[in-house]
Amino acid sequence: MIAIYVVLSAIAMLLLNIPFDVFTSSHSWYSAPLIFIGLILAFIILPVVILFFMTITVNLNKPPRDTKLYRLVVDWFVKTVFEVFRIKIHTTGIDKVPDDERFLLVCNHIHDFDPAIIYWALPDKRLSFIAKKEVRDLYPIVYKILHKLNGLPIDRENNREAAKTVINATRLIKSGTNSVAVFPEGYIKGGELQPIRNGSLKMATKAKAKIVVCSLVDTRDIMKNLFKRKTDIYFDVLDVIDTADNDHTAELGDQIHEMMKNSIESRKKSYN
Repeated sequence: MIAIYVVLSAIAMLLLNIPFDVFTSSHSWYSAPLIFIGLILAFIILPVVILFFMTITVNLNKPPRDTKLYRLVVDWFVKTVFEVFRIKIHTTGIDKVPDDERFLLVCNHIHDFDPAIIYWALPDKRLSFIAKKEVRDLYPIVYKILHKLNGLPIDRENNREAAKTVINATRLIKSGTNSVAVFPEGYIKGGELQPIRNGSLKMATKAKAKIVVCSLVDTRDIMKNLFKRKTDIYFDVLDVIDTADNDHTAELGDQIHEMMKNSIESRKKSYN
């Protein structure tokens, strides 16, 4: 992405005749490089500004309009930010994800950056994320972005409200509107894999949809390495489970937990 911005900045300078005009002044030796760097920075900041202004007007009290344009801007923003901060995402198994049907994506939860990692890896899958309701107060702009993408809040302490979220998510999948991504552990606890909350899997069993099982490793390193070094993140699509073959959420939860556990341990052993 940064390489594209460099090329665009060079083209802009040529079109504006800047490389030639600056040589007629006494400041020519530093004017052109400064303008070139300024143009690159402008291209980097552009997706941030566009996404911000497209988001601040989002009304949380109205049903979201999940538009293709908005998703393209989010994708543009995420890719730019990751490249600027040298976040390298390594993926495997992306080809396993269904192209022609909606599904429930489940993944272990390490850090608040996890949804952005998944969105980067699967930008064309129309994912709607299930987010804890506390995000609305902690990260209001992020919450508005999730809302715009048909995301759903969940109250983890209120079983009745959580059940409503499951029903709404099931409708999204069953209607073919969006696929849904959820972190079935429910909580982040030191980055360690927690037990699966089997109730979250009902979004798939009730919609008779497939479950895409994924694992994430090292998202917590982003903040530790920020401005210091490159961060390598590992996102693996492990398997796709057809709930038509098994709709028992307890059995599915045990199976998914074991798959995630083995994948995380294997990934960590591979680079330690």
